[in-house]
Amino acid sequence: MFTDTHCHLNRLDLTKYDGQLSGAIDAMKAANVNRAMAIMCDFAEYDEIAAIVSTYSDEMLDLGMSVGIHPCEDIGVLQSATTERLIKTASADHVWAIGETGLDYYWSTQNASAQRDSFARHIYASQQLKKPLVVHMRDAKQDTIDILKAEGAEHGIIHCFTEDWETAKRALDLGFYVSFSGIVSFKSAKMIQEAARKTPRDRILIETDSPYLAPVPKRGRPNEPAYVPYVASFIADMYECEPEEIGKLTAKNFENLLAQYH
Repeated sequence: MFTDTHCHLNRLDLTKYDGQLSGAIDAMKAANVNRAMAIMCDFAEYDEIAAIVSTYSDEMLDLGMSVGIHPCEDIGVLQSATTERLIKTASADHVWAIGETGLDYYWSTQNASAQRDSFARHIYASQQLKKPLVVHMRDAKQDTIDILKAEGAEHGIIHCFTEDWETAKRALDLGFYVSFSGIVSFKSAKMIQEAARKTPRDRILIETDSPYLAPVPKRGRPNEPAYVPYVASFIADMYECEPEEIGKLTAKNFENLLAQYH
C-alpha cells in the first residue's frame, strides 16, 4: 500500500534489529510498505545497494534503486560522474532512476561549479535512459530550477521538499513530482506544509530519506522505511482523508512516474 520513494537502505541504523537488515525489511512489510527505492550517492555504494535490491525483493516488497552522485560529495567524486558512466551503470532494469543529484549550497559553495556540471550530466543521462531524475535541492532553489529548465528536464522528483509553494509550482510546471519527507510533520514546517497542501494530488509523493529526518512521532530517532506511513498520516490529516488513501494515491503516482516513458 505504501511506497517509500527515497531511502538509503545501506545506511540504516540497525541497532534495534541486532544489526540485521532483514529486521528492517520485515518491519517494512509489517507496516504495509510494499515498494521502496534505495538511493545511491556514490559509485562506491552501487554493489552494496544492488545486492540489497536483489536479495530482498519478493512478492511482498518491490525494491529498486537509483544511480547517481550526491552534490555534497567532493569535487573528484562529482567529476567521476561522467554521462557515459552514469548511463552504463544505470541501464539495468533494477535501476529505476538517476540520482540523487542536484545542488546543495548549505554546506559549501566552493564546489558549486562542479555541482552544477555534475547535475547537468545527470540530467542528460536521465533523458537518454528515459528514467526519472531524483533531485536534491538545498539553499539552491534558483539555480536548481534554472538548470532543470535550461537542460529541458521534465521527468523526475524533487525529493525531500523543503522550499515554498512558489518553488514547488515552478518544479511542477516543468513536469516534476514533489516528494515530502518527515520534515512536513514538524511543527515549524509551515511553509512546507502549505506546499504539500497545494501540490496537486496526482503529483505528490512521500518518502522517509531514512536513516535521516524521522517523522513525528518518531522524530529524533533513526528513521527507517517502516515509518513512511507516518508521513502519509500527516498529509492525510491536511487533506482530510485516511492515511491509506494517501498511501494508495502516492503509490499510484510513483507508478505513473516510472511508467512515464515506458
